[in-house]
This record gives sequence, C-alpha cells and structure tokens, in this order.
Amino acid sequence: MSSKGHHRVNRREFVGALAGLAASAALPGEAAEQREKTKAEFTGPLAKDKLPQTIKVSRPNGLNLIVLICDTFRWDHLGFNCQGQVKTPHLDALAEEGVYFANCYADGLPTIPARRVIHTGRSILPEQKKWVPLKPEDVTLAEILSKAGFTTGFIVDTYHHFKPDMNFHRGFSSWEWIRGQEGDPYRSGPRDAVRPEDHVPPHLLNDHYRKRVMQYLLNTKERKGEEDYFCAQSCAVAARWLRENKNNSGPFMLFVDMFDPHEPWDAPPRFQKMYRQEYPFERYIFGYGINRKDIREEDIPILRDLYAAEVSFSDYCIGKLFEEVKRLGLWDETIIVFSTDHGTHLGEQGCIQKQAKLLNSAVARVPLIIRHPDKRFRGKRMEELAGHLDFTPTFLSLLGVETNLSFDGGNLWELLDGRKLHDFVATGFDNFGAVHTRRWHYFQNIWGEDPGLGPQLYDLENDPLEEKNVAALHPEVVAEMKAILEKAFQTRLS
Repeated sequence: MSSKGHHRVNRREFVGALAGLAASAALPGEAAEQREKTKAEFTGPLAKDKLPQTIKVSRPNGLNLIVLICDTFRWDHLGFNCQGQVKTPHLDALAEEGVYFANCYADGLPTIPARRVIHTGRSILPEQKKWVPLKPEDVTLAEILSKAGFTTGFIVDTYHHFKPDMNFHRGFSSWEWIRGQEGDPYRSGPRDAVRPEDHVPPHLLNDHYRKRVMQYLLNTKERKGEEDYFCAQSCAVAARWLRENKNNSGPFMLFVDMFDPHEPWDAPPRFQKMYRQEYPFERYIFGYGINRKDIREEDIPILRDLYAAEVSFSDYCIGKLFEEVKRLGLWDETIIVFSTDHGTHLGEQGCIQKQAKLLNSAVARVPLIIRHPDKRFRGKRMEELAGHLDFTPTFLSLLGVETNLSFDGGNLWELLDGRKLHDFVATGFDNFGAVHTRRWHYFQNIWGEDPGLGPQLYDLENDPLEEKNVAALHPEVVAEMKAILEKAFQTRLS
C-alpha cells in the first residue's frame, strides 16, 4: 500500500531542489550554513522581490482567499456531523455552499508542527516532534501569493506563532497579533485582583495550574462583553482588514488563525447555557496544567459542555465575519476555507485533552470545508482521503497560481473529478504515529518504550466510532500499517 507520490520521497526531492535557494537567500557575505544558525526574522514581511528568483509564479485568476484555522476543533463537533447536538449554524451553512472533505487528517501535531505543514505543503515527518520555526529553505503560501501580486494579511491570536523566532508572519503584507490567549505573558498584575480558586474545583487546582489560571485571569481581567473575547477580537480585526484592503489592486489572501476552541474553555455565559444551565462556578475555567489523574468521572460531562460552548461561540464569531464579507460584496469572488490543526479527547478511553498515547481520529482527523464561489461545487461531500499536506497546493490551484515548486500533497479539487490522491495518510504526534486508510485506522508508539494505549487497529467500516481494537484479529493489516509507519517516519519498528 502506498500513497500517490509518496510524501517522504517528494519531500526529499523538494529539499534537494531548494538546497541552492537557501544559499541564494543568505544575507550578504553569509554562507547558507551560517544563516541556518542565525535567529529567524521577526520584523516585517519578506518582500516578494526577496524570494529566490528561481521560484516562478503565474498570473492568478482574480479570486480572493480567506483561510480560517480554529485550533483544537473536533471534526465531529460540526453540527451536520453530530445531528445538531453541537450548534454550528454558520459553518453548517458554509458546508452547504461548499465542499466538505470528510476524511482529512493532520500530518504532524500539535500547534506549531501542524502550522508548518499547512503553510508550506511539506511533510514534517519524521521530525514532527520538533517544535521549531519555519526554516530558511521553506517557501510559504504567503510568500508565493505575495510574489503573484496578492495583498496578504495574517490575523492571529494563537500566541505560539509569536514565540521567539517562529517566523510564521513571513511573506505577509501585514500581520496583527491579538494578545492574551492562555499563557501569553501579557499582563503581570495586579495579582491580588484575581483568585483561581473561584474558577477551578479544589481537586483540580494544583500549584502549576494555579499559575496558569492566574496568568489567564490577568490577561482577561478587563474583559467586559462578548466583543472582548479573543475569538471575537480576531474576527473583528479580520473584518477591518477586509474593509481596508478590499480595493487594493489585485486579489487578496487573508489568513486568520484563532486559538479557540483550544483551552482554556471559557466561552460567554449564554453559550455555556446552551449546553448546561448550572456549572460548579459562575465562570468555570478548564485548561492545560491540570493533572489529568485528578479529573473525576463526574467532571467529564461538564468539560464536554464547556468545550461545546467554545465551539459554538467560535462559530458565532466566524458568522459575524461572514456577514462582513457579504456586506462588502466579496462573497461571490472569494474562496473561503475552514479547518483546524487537530482535535482533542473528551473522555475516550479515559483521555481528556489531546493525548498522543491515544492517537485516534478524535485527535488526528480534522474538518475541512472549502467554499468556492462557483455554484457547481455547492454542497458536495468528498469521502476520499485528504490531509494538511494538500492545503497549499489546493489553494494555489484554486487561485490559478502555478509555480515550479513541488509539494508533498496534491490538489484536492481532483477528487471532485473522481480521482484519488492518497491510499493512506500518516500522522505523527510526540512518540506516536498513526496510519489512516478508508478502511483502517492504526496507531502505535514509534519511538521510545512507552506503548501508550497502542497498538490499536480500528475497522472503520464496522466501527466508525473507533471503540473496538481489532489488532489481534488482523495481523496482516497491522504488518502493512507498520511498514507504512517505518517508511513515513524513517525508523524501524519491532
């Protein structure tokens, strides 16, 4: 079993093709190997005339592009995927007007590894464990589109993008960071004005989590209304960017990266009450830093409702942005994309929050909606395999931009013609790897001795919820999956 144009081979070819480009982009008097050691840029955009001259682009077709990435958004929490148990009316409507890719998977996890793939169309396996910036030899979607004449904007409240040297703003005409999400060291006081114990059950409030909640409470201390929540701010800034740039010459690409519905789960009260009238606290905050062994069985239904509220609020904010796109007359000339980096666990096999040890579809599978103005593509659902690797080449194709670069993914629009891009998609998260086919989902540890909850094999035809491990019943399938993992991660498995 193999993937069309197996991404490990393509990636090596791509790196080889760009080896000279890294050198040509070096600072004056600086060898390529020296530049590799310097800090990545954290200044303005990489202008299109600084791109390596050997990168060619064609004239675009005039369509605009808006990409919306919501962090930690489970595919099965779109309303149309869960019989409306979670309310996402705006994203449901987007899917009705667009193409929904039902079997889309991440390449590398979590936040930063996933973004490296999304922005470049290049696999990061087997180095997916590394939380590293964009590399000098990487060529991003924004850089390519800038050279093709697009005005490009980057609106982001996912604060990991702006940790030292991460460099994800590279190639954008403008970028704006909405400060304060999660542990962003945005405010430092007054500490005596906030009390973590007013928001977290005593059995969950360890010293480490107390510090994290303290930082988040300080960051949100001045919040007054729904418009002050980070997701709402990001969408409002995105709307302003559209107003300011819609009349520029040439098309635009706006990339909006929102941390919600990532933890802390802290949606406005009216969204929380859509799922539960009473919570243990008036403002119950749940996020990273909790000792997962301290979570009790009775906590899990509450946490599920807190997460569902975050999802619905994210959808609401996105809906406001869609209203502005329509008001500005851009709806019929703009491609709109919605997706995420990964999902999360909500009690599956005892797991809460994304955990590599259970690398199932709750974490590895991602929603993907692409709404094209052409009504011929309205309301389609594609079941063939897709992945983060396909994002950049697909977006470029839809915008009519051709390059002389090769990518590890393919053009997802070919699936609409009945073609198939992949026989499998591989995903890596920490020490674990997974393989997904239309029939099977398999995962196990690929490095280290901790087996986690693997190896596990699910028969998706008979067990779509991945509740029964059938690895012992299908040793021949397990052997095939392990062979794929060995090749994808360039390792040997016992």
